[in-house]
Amino acid sequence: MTSIYLIRHAEAEGNLYRIAQGQYDSILTDRGWRQVRALERRFADIHIDAVYSSDLYRTCATATAIYKPKNLPLHRVRELREICVGDWEQRTWGDIYRQAPEQMENFNLHPERWQVNGAETPRQVLDRAMAAIREIAGANDGKTVAVFSHGYAIRLVLAALQGYSVEQLAQTPVGDNTAVSLLETKGEKLRVVFRDDNSHLQTPEFLAGETVKKRANGLEPGLYFLPLRLPEQAEKMVELVSASWEDTRPFDRDRLLADAALRPTLMGYLDGEPVGLVQFGPESGCISLACIRPDCRRRGFGVQLIGQAVQHTRPRGGRILRITLAAEAKAQKFFRENGFAPMGTTADGREILEKNVGYDPEILGK
Repeated sequence: MTSIYLIRHAEAEGNLYRIAQGQYDSILTDRGWRQVRALERRFADIHIDAVYSSDLYRTCATATAIYKPKNLPLHRVRELREICVGDWEQRTWGDIYRQAPEQMENFNLHPERWQVNGAETPRQVLDRAMAAIREIAGANDGKTVAVFSHGYAIRLVLAALQGYSVEQLAQTPVGDNTAVSLLETKGEKLRVVFRDDNSHLQTPEFLAGETVKKRANGLEPGLYFLPLRLPEQAEKMVELVSASWEDTRPFDRDRLLADAALRPTLMGYLDGEPVGLVQFGPESGCISLACIRPDCRRRGFGVQLIGQAVQHTRPRGGRILRITLAAEAKAQKFFRENGFAPMGTTADGREILEKNVGYDPEILGK
């Protein structure tokens, strides 16, 4: 008999920033790394003979919870990847809901009807993932292995093994990040012993580090972003920024608009109404301005501004996000909770906060 622990990756950027990550190489969040440590504690006394992972960064990073402490090699298997979502890749769920509500409903409730240009079908994902798991089982007869994959792919596999068709996928549960399922195989028969267990995330040790009590579901719509249009949106920008102004420096309307004319600026929309804004400075990774309308705060929208900063910075070769804030600004707490750390002060006494968003070459396998 072969035992296979099938494990979903830890929380990654797409989960937090409400972006369709599909087969994009997103990195783990700070919370995701705490989940990795919890997973390591869970498996500390469980014997594992081999570790396999999809070749995407977020699964390889999560697999460090087992293969590193147990001094095992990591086997990267492309067929264990998440579903490719084609033209949806790297778009916010808010934008997808706005542009393709019918296909979004199909993705959630009727996967057999879902069609997006350049995407795989759920059946294709199931076939390749199931074949990979059966091949791993055959190569490890009588052993215990850990296999790291992705939420949608794992859900398809578990549903099939429990007798659900692709058309019935919506009737099955969705496992949390780092949820653990156990499969057993004897000969050609593969069965589910248990699925989607997240007990390692319910321990006092893990819960003590939870600074955000409720996370938005990655598929909740959230915001969509469009470039700021000047001059027609000048007054809307002034209204939005002035309502959120926390700087010790006086609010300067003319300076604000002059900077907006020169710097890339994205407006975040909710139900067609601008409710947030993020602007990028001339230096790589610099967030020169970020705000969410006061009545829209504490709803998981602010973190999407960080997601847009990542998407602006990383393709340009940047590894560090940076923002400067007044020491007494309320936004200090928000940015620190989301992985920004103090790195000094400016000449006028403002604090410099930075966040690393680069890839680890070791996890990349390079």
